[in-house]
Amino acid sequence: MSDQSPKNNMRLKLFVPVAVFLILSGLFFFGLTRDPNVVPSALVDRPLPEFTQPSLYPEEGVFSKQELLGDILLVNIWGSWCPPCHAEHPFFLEISETENDITMVGISYDYSMEEDRLFLEERGNPFDYNVVDLDGSLRIDLGVTGAPETFLVDQNGMILHRHIGAIDSIIWKDIFVPFLEQIR
Repeated sequence: MSDQSPKNNMRLKLFVPVAVFLILSGLFFFGLTRDPNVVPSALVDRPLPEFTQPSLYPEEGVFSKQELLGDILLVNIWGSWCPPCHAEHPFFLEISETENDITMVGISYDYSMEEDRLFLEERGNPFDYNVVDLDGSLRIDLGVTGAPETFLVDQNGMILHRHIGAIDSIIWKDIFVPFLEQIR
């Protein structure tokens, strides 16, 4: 009997690395199936945070959440220093011309206000409202991790969807259009 006890312990020790490998492999493959642009947001199905921010373009004025309620909102966090923001900009110009029932709100990082204004002047302004988040409080309230990020907000001010990364026609058609059909 004492001969089998060390053998059983040895077999058990051989099984542990295999079990650890299988568990780690399962977690790895689960991670590969996830879309990196879909990040859970605590704000989805919650109201757009309250804010009062200065206008970026034109330079004078202040905007608040209250001015935006009642419309379907596409809220885009962007910056002129952001390459993916450059990539999505032509598509946002197209949306601003074709989607008449959507109010587009651009929220600029405060790092480059003059460059952002120049960017809009040179390349066109797709936004109905342009605000600058001078102190970063709005980005914090929205849980923004970087630029670009886009939020779809219904007429009652409820956030329906958060998208991280640039938006193109495929993402628009596959992700945003179904939400828009639901709330129109």
